[in-house]
This record gives sequence, C-alpha cells and structure tokens, in this order.
Amino acid sequence: MAVLKAFKGLRPPKEIIEQLASRPYDVLNSEEARIEAKGNPYSLLHIIKPEIDLPEDIDHYSPDVYNKAKENFEHFKKEGWLKPDEEEYLYIYAQTMNGKTQYGIVGCASVDDYLNNVIKKHELTRKDKEVDRMKHVRITNANMEPVFFTYPAVAEIDQIVADFVKNHDPEYDFTADDGFGHHFWVIRDKATIQSLISLFDKLPATYVADGHHRTAAAALVGKEKREANPNHTGNEEYNYFLAVHFPDNQLTIIDYNRVIKDLNGLSRNEFLDKLKQSFDLKEMGEEIFRPERLHNFSMYLDGKWYSLTAKEDTFDDNDPIGVLDVTILTREVLDPILNIKDLRTDNRIDFVGGIRGLGELKKRVDSGEMAVAFALHPVSMDQLINIADSGKIMPPKTTWFEPKLRSGLVVHELD
Repeated sequence: MAVLKAFKGLRPPKEIIEQLASRPYDVLNSEEARIEAKGNPYSLLHIIKPEIDLPEDIDHYSPDVYNKAKENFEHFKKEGWLKPDEEEYLYIYAQTMNGKTQYGIVGCASVDDYLNNVIKKHELTRKDKEVDRMKHVRITNANMEPVFFTYPAVAEIDQIVADFVKNHDPEYDFTADDGFGHHFWVIRDKATIQSLISLFDKLPATYVADGHHRTAAAALVGKEKREANPNHTGNEEYNYFLAVHFPDNQLTIIDYNRVIKDLNGLSRNEFLDKLKQSFDLKEMGEEIFRPERLHNFSMYLDGKWYSLTAKEDTFDDNDPIGVLDVTILTREVLDPILNIKDLRTDNRIDFVGGIRGLGELKKRVDSGEMAVAFALHPVSMDQLINIADSGKIMPPKTTWFEPKLRSGLVVHELD
C-alpha cells in the first residue's frame, strides 16, 4: 500500500518566495539559468544548477559544481532563506494554468515503495542523468526538488483537500513570470495529516508522472544510506523522498512533438509516397493544423501542413504500447523511412514540448534547421496508468506535463 509521510520541511520566508522559487533544473539549460538568476541571490537555481556561479566553461559534472551546490545550500540555511518548520507536516500545492487549478498533496514517498514497484514508472531512465542527480542528493543530503506523482482519484482525499483550502489562507500565493499561479498551504492539524496518510495507505499504487530521474536518484541514495548504516532501523528520514501527489482526474498531458533534420536522402515527393503506405494523407495548406484525435498526426513540410491518419493495420488497440501514436510514428516513419533507430541517441531528431505551440515546429522547419515536423495528439492519463500497471515502458519523450512544479517551496533533508 502506498506510503505518504509527513516531514519537517525547509521553507523560505513569504517575503522572498517569488524570488526563491524556480523552474526545475531540467527545463532550462545553464545559459538560461544564468540569465534567470542574474541579480537574484535568492534563486534556488544557485543550488540546483550551481554551475551558474562558476566559470562558464566549467564541466557541469565536475566535483566543483556539486561542492558549490552544497556550499550554496548551507549559505541559504545560514541566511534564513530556507528555515525548518516546527514539526512534521503535510502540505498542499496547487497550480493554476489557463483558469484551471490542480491540487497536489506534498509529502514524502517511500524508498521501499519505489524498490518494490508500489511506485510505478512508465519511462526508462538514462544512467548519466540518474548519476548526476544522485551526486546532487548525496552532497546536499536533501531532496531540493519534488517529484511529480499521480494516483487514481479518491473522493475522500479530494474532499479533505477542498475543505482545507476553503478554510485556510495559503502560506504562499503568487503568479510566476510564465503566468502560472502557485498556491501553497501548510497542514499543521494532526488529525487531518493522519486522515490523509490513512487514505493513501489504501491506495494500491502511485505513479511517476514527471521526474523519473529525480525519483530514481532519490530512492537509490536512500538505498545507499541504509546499506551504509549498520544501525539502520527503517525509520530514518533517508528512507523517504519529496513528492507532490496529484489525483489523476485533475491532470492533463499535453503533446510532445518531433522535428527531424533531413528526409534521409529522399525527395519531398518520394517521402510523401512512402507515407501513403501507412497513412491517409491530406494536404491542409499553410494554416497551422493540429491533430484532431488519436492516430491522427499533423506534419509540416516545405511550408505546408498535412493531416496523416494512421491506417487500421498500423496499430493494435489491445497492445498498450503498440496503440500509442509515438509508437506508430516510430514504427511506420522514423525507423523505416527516415532511418532513425534510437530516439535517445540519434542527433537527427529533436523533441518539442507542446507548451511551445505548433508555431515552434513551423519556425524550426522554416529556418532550415529541420526538414520536417510531426505533431502528435497527447497521450491520456488512462493510457499512462494502463502502461505503468502492465509493467511496460513508454517510448522516450511521450508525455509532457504542464505546468511544471516550482522548486523551492519546500525542501526535504535526509536526516
């Protein structure tokens, strides 16, 4: 059964929350982080992307970078920019995007749940990214950023959250530069905390929505610590890691699209002819065309948009992986026609989150950087949970969740 644990969080004073809270480490590169944190000593980017405080040519994986993370973390605590709560609490974190608000419960998940597959995954992790985050967790001895979990919605949990939000003012309440609202409550009432913990204990599983590398890193560092401790009891704080749990019926997955550098030596007409073997193809003109449903794709090529509808023999509704549009595109186009064999390593393909809009696909093709772009209909939450339950793994770059969690609202120390 799923573990939810209260913890004594480290949190910023209200006066600096907007300056301190940052986007996650993996949604902006080092150059972008330098610009974003410039002139702002409070930004959590100084800890989660500490290379911004070192020479620009530094190796981002050098020991100096991780040591800087620890140094900056200690500085934040000394200055009172991150202060411990009085007791162990749970928290509510809500996000507003385009007038819709989703409410998550912030608490610690269990290392054992991860190791025993009570926390279910739908993506493979890359070892280099996993190792990077493990080093960061080890040296700071903290989960600086939460992972993004989901669970099958429970009416009783929803009601507790709704009642609490209605009757309490948020601790933090601000709109970030990207226009997304962030709202944060501290649950200090022990009875409410225990009710939520008990209800989570009845859940058969929780699911990683976003942050597979951070989840793996946090759990594996916890496992390391227990193996290194001859007096391990199972109650130590390192047995748990920071997560925000959202009910599945409040979340929306948005599209995750593909752009490819060349047509693998084919002319435009040769390429279109090959596509017609697997798709009903229709030219849509110069106006942006968005996929209308599952198995309908949008393609941009040579200044024109096309509708591609997969023929029935290209997918199997009974195969949770084979029915995915990312699988259809890979199996029918990327691999056999464009000779892209490995989505993780081939530098001829790039991935564009739907938050950037289909205009971004057009821009990258029109600039000559890319030759063709494909827009996909987003995966559903039901598909994600079905795949995770089946023990299968989604292809790379399948899901994009928005808004992203802000980092720095609360931090979890491992002892």
